[in-house]
Amino acid sequence: MSKVQRAVQPTRLSVRDALSEAVAGMLRRPGRAVLTALGTVLGVGSFVAVLGLTATISSQIDGRFNVLTATEVTVEDVASQQDQFAGPGFPADAEQRLRAVAGIEHAGVLWTVRLDSRTTLGSLPSSGGGSAGGTSTSGASVVAASPGAVAALVPTLQEGRLYDEFSEQSRQRVVVIGAGLAGRLGITTLATRPALYIGQEPFTVAGIISDVERKPENLLSVLVPRATAEELWGQPSPGSASMLIATELGAARQVADLAPLALRPDHPEYLKAVPPPDPRMLRSGVTSDLSALFLLLAGICLVIGAVGIANTTLVAVLERTGEIGLRRALGARGRHVSAQFLTESAALGALGGLVGTSLGELTVVAVSLARDWTPVIHPATVAAAPAVGLVTGLLAGLYPAWRAARIEPAEALRR
Repeated sequence: MSKVQRAVQPTRLSVRDALSEAVAGMLRRPGRAVLTALGTVLGVGSFVAVLGLTATISSQIDGRFNVLTATEVTVEDVASQQDQFAGPGFPADAEQRLRAVAGIEHAGVLWTVRLDSRTTLGSLPSSGGGSAGGTSTSGASVVAASPGAVAALVPTLQEGRLYDEFSEQSRQRVVVIGAGLAGRLGITTLATRPALYIGQEPFTVAGIISDVERKPENLLSVLVPRATAEELWGQPSPGSASMLIATELGAARQVADLAPLALRPDHPEYLKAVPPPDPRMLRSGVTSDLSALFLLLAGICLVIGAVGIANTTLVAVLERTGEIGLRRALGARGRHVSAQFLTESAALGALGGLVGTSLGELTVVAVSLARDWTPVIHPATVAAAPAVGLVTGLLAGLYPAWRAARIEPAEALRR
């Protein structure tokens, strides 16, 4: 049997032809194409910026965490929980005992002094009824802190000096206060050697601190040498004292393991060392929270961009009904028309993705320069972002392309 020869060869649409038609369609109305791609630009740009800024901020959090929190160890007095007759858990020479432990920069005991309810703070001694004369302040607390504990707070000295070991050993009546508390007391300079009265007891203000990097609540407290506080108000109540230890970077957990034994070799269970939390857990928690929030915003932008592309492509289909009918009359199949509009919408999405990736990277770099950070952008983010734009455009063009493929040639030519 002889082969039947087909009279009409089936039409074909090559990839090159589809791309050229898509480019021609975008260049026919460049303004509309730019506005259509703008949604994808914003969505992909937000996607890149969010992931880049999240990685950058996580890196900065790691750095700050390592410098401060990862070098802080707190030792709590739990002697009363182990034995109600044990007495204070910290020995009198606690700071000297820790000097044998490597990796410690500063360490000291501190606690909030329990004063009588009638005891007041002021620039003059309190009267018999308990009210302070002159300028007084309420809400401030008295904290007994050894010189090592004050140094572990990492204070910023505004004026004067911090009390030292000599002040501690000689039980001097000196205090260090925060700048805010000094302002409330009317102390503007230390040149006149101002005094602060705790009840009837006078203290010389040795220094004013403007900030602390650890335990910021102490900015509203009056810091008194530990030995002086013990002489005036006695030992701390059970469980109220703690030790603040500032360690070298990387030594915190080892110091936390050794500190109770170094302080109380006879009863290390009387002291509980609290090491810093794992920085990886903090980073993962912060990163997941930031990513979840900002990626939601980026997803909203992408949806808006997809809706914009779909709307514009659908309008283009309606405007080009005559062109579609002519192509169908000349032999183009429905899938060829569909492929043409899908290619056009995908090209718009890919173009928006490329521009959005560039803008997202520039945003990360600009924010990092403004904040003096090191920008961090993962290569996978940069590689995936244009593909996200392309897929967004492709999905947005599905319905308009389907509508275009269903147009009947005869009906289209009559319009």
